[in-house]
Amino acid sequence: MVSTIKKFNNIPLSVLDLAPIAEGSNATQSFKESVELAQHAENWGFNRYWLAEHHNMPGIASSATSVLIGHIAANTNHMRVGSGGVMLPNHATLVIAEQFGTLESLFPGRIDLGLGRAPGSDQATAYALRRTLNMGPNDFPMQVNELQDYFSSTPVSRVKAVPGQGLAIPLWLLGSSDFSARLAAQKGLHFSFASHFAPAYTIPALKLYRDNFEPSDTLKKPYAMVGVNVIAAETEEKAKYLASSHQLQFLNLRRGEATKLLPPVENMDEIWSPMEKAAVEESLDPRTTIVGTPDTVRKGLAAFQESTKADEIIISSQIYHLEDRLRSYEIVSELMD
Repeated sequence: MVSTIKKFNNIPLSVLDLAPIAEGSNATQSFKESVELAQHAENWGFNRYWLAEHHNMPGIASSATSVLIGHIAANTNHMRVGSGGVMLPNHATLVIAEQFGTLESLFPGRIDLGLGRAPGSDQATAYALRRTLNMGPNDFPMQVNELQDYFSSTPVSRVKAVPGQGLAIPLWLLGSSDFSARLAAQKGLHFSFASHFAPAYTIPALKLYRDNFEPSDTLKKPYAMVGVNVIAAETEEKAKYLASSHQLQFLNLRRGEATKLLPPVENMDEIWSPMEKAAVEESLDPRTTIVGTPDTVRKGLAAFQESTKADEIIISSQIYHLEDRLRSYEIVSELMD
């Protein structure tokens, strides 16, 4: 077992797991595979393992995010585990404080709470979660304030989060635009940008965050993590073949046809139109969706780190077969010191 975190070019690398449900599989199998990936990631020296809240999506099993975080943390030893993220407008803030207070109490010093302001699904699902759409993304700053108060040692609210009060759980704000970048800067919080699906806004959001950062009791200088898709294999041809599952996922979302994670195909040009291809490739920009051999991945990660000056990189790998997914992360681990 690795006792220290490994680094790539002096920064840690982490794992973003969407707990994919592959075609022909189910959530039970997905969770088993997430545990296996997490255990390998810990031994390979990755820094943290995050799971993302999504709803009404047949190919993603991490809807009950805090429950799955507890499952992963219970089956690993020292790696940080957290949310990337919890979609705060979907929840009563007190409930999130209690859930993550419980997790931190069970696994002291290992839990991260990453917060997003999107619903994590469509509007109808958001309504089903909230029973009202009165609470929306624009109320997000107020909810973050409430959450910080619940975790405070001297909360203002008469209602206390038990467990939760007085626990030093790192808060991260997640974003794919400038909103959370600005809020994270104002509040002196960690910031993670979803460059793995919003590459065009990455550099402006990071600049906004760093230029406006105000030190806080929890963070003295800005700390930014960026998301990258990596699909690595021994040959360029195999990596590109494996990457077609990810391309199919984005294509079907664009078509309004959410599906399970589909097996790779030999020729995407037989499936998408030129317009659809351009749209998918815009989201899966080669700078933030790195597909290829170990050398290609090394060069891609180094170039993106240099352009973003990221303090940490979190890697998503939507690959159909578990063995190929594990090998992709193993290749990345072999690039770390």
